[in-house]
Amino acid sequence: MAHRVTLIPGDGIGPELAEATRRVMDASGIEFEWEVVEAGEACIAQYGTPLPEYVLESIRRNGIAIKGPITTPVGGGFRSVNVSLRQALGLYANLRPARSMKGLDTRYQDVDLVIVRENTEDLYAGIEHMVGKDAAESIKIITRYASERIARFAFEYAVANGRHKVTAVHKANIMKLSDGLFLESCRTVAADYAGRIEFEDRIVDNMCMQLVQKPELYDVMVLPNLYGDIVSDLCAGLVGGLGVAPGANIGEHGAVFEAVHGSAPKYAGLNRANPTALILSGVLMLRHLGHPEAAARVEAALREVVAEGRATTADMGGPAGTSQFADAIIEKLGSPAAVGTAPAGATA
Repeated sequence: MAHRVTLIPGDGIGPELAEATRRVMDASGIEFEWEVVEAGEACIAQYGTPLPEYVLESIRRNGIAIKGPITTPVGGGFRSVNVSLRQALGLYANLRPARSMKGLDTRYQDVDLVIVRENTEDLYAGIEHMVGKDAAESIKIITRYASERIARFAFEYAVANGRHKVTAVHKANIMKLSDGLFLESCRTVAADYAGRIEFEDRIVDNMCMQLVQKPELYDVMVLPNLYGDIVSDLCAGLVGGLGVAPGANIGEHGAVFEAVHGSAPKYAGLNRANPTALILSGVLMLRHLGHPEAAARVEAALREVVAEGRATTADMGGPAGTSQFADAIIEKLGSPAAVGTAPAGATA
């Protein structure tokens, strides 16, 4: 039976990345039925919002979505669609692996990190207001329930994926109540895994220094929302940048997989954008759907294309466009018939 998946192309370069990813997923040997829905700036004129209700209904119905990048205005305008999706659908866990890739010119080799970020509260809960005309206040929310839930997700991920250590990252030396509660919750959950998964904690500023100096000491990290956002980008920088960083948002009743980089509107329609991050997010989706062998084949094919360097995009030093990079991966998968094909099984 085919997996019915909500496909959100996104803004800017998003539609090109989404199409490349769709073709690679279709070549994986797993059957998909794609339900294409639109979200982002272009929806505002028609729906009055960048996140129409029918998009949420599609994801709730299908349980799985994959999303291209969507523009988020800075300092004003509409609220982040990414944050709104996570909160509306209860996608409490943000998963961001960061693994070195042969063929990419980076300062580090053999980095293999997993960032697990709490997705629903902290300062990203969006509870803020002006205090008079010259000051603003934002409220940081940390609860025991959400903290223990994300800690358990991190430990269960470590067990299921053969990882060995979980590091809780916090600022409990200063924010003794909020971050103190997060740390206490992680310690409570860690006790259930004693003897199976090592546990430690680090203060977030020291963690950033440690990751730059000796990333090989770390494995799975679990963090509150804001620190997780920052540290996951730092880890992406260790392995080649946001263009190769996959992401997943997972809840009890659904999951949304996404590239975490921006929409780069000036490159839209030029067939120049690098689809690696979204394709690797598709790899995470395959694993989530229970197809680890197909996921491993797609990831291996992508890594082989990158290592060879003959069909990579310009940001990787190669001559290929977005679609040609996807073609090369599909050929590695042994599905030449899928190369350059038009969309199939898509519904509006």
